[in-house]
Amino acid sequence: MSEDMQNNGADLLTLVDEEGIEHEFEVIDTAEVLGSEYVALVPVFDSEDDALQDSGELIILKVVEEDGEEVLEAVEDDDEFDKVGAVFKERLKDSFDFED
Repeated sequence: MSEDMQNNGADLLTLVDEEGIEHEFEVIDTAEVLGSEYVALVPVFDSEDDALQDSGELIILKVVEEDGEEVLEAVEDDDEFDKVGAVFKERLKDSFDFED
């Protein structure tokens, strides 16, 4: 994970996947839930075509400390994901159209 960058007022993160490919995301919101911090992200695309082909799903990652450094990891537990997702859904309902 690289450091946050500023771009037209948006908080952007570049994350590297398991294959070493970089992907850029906009941080939409952060929240503390169940005693842990989480971030809600959406992908940033270079082209309008790529954006139109995206599923539009919100990506939720957990902030954890690893070797004294904050890193993001997937939320593996379904119950935890449902609780955190409900918090973000409520907080972001005026900005996003969520499917039930």
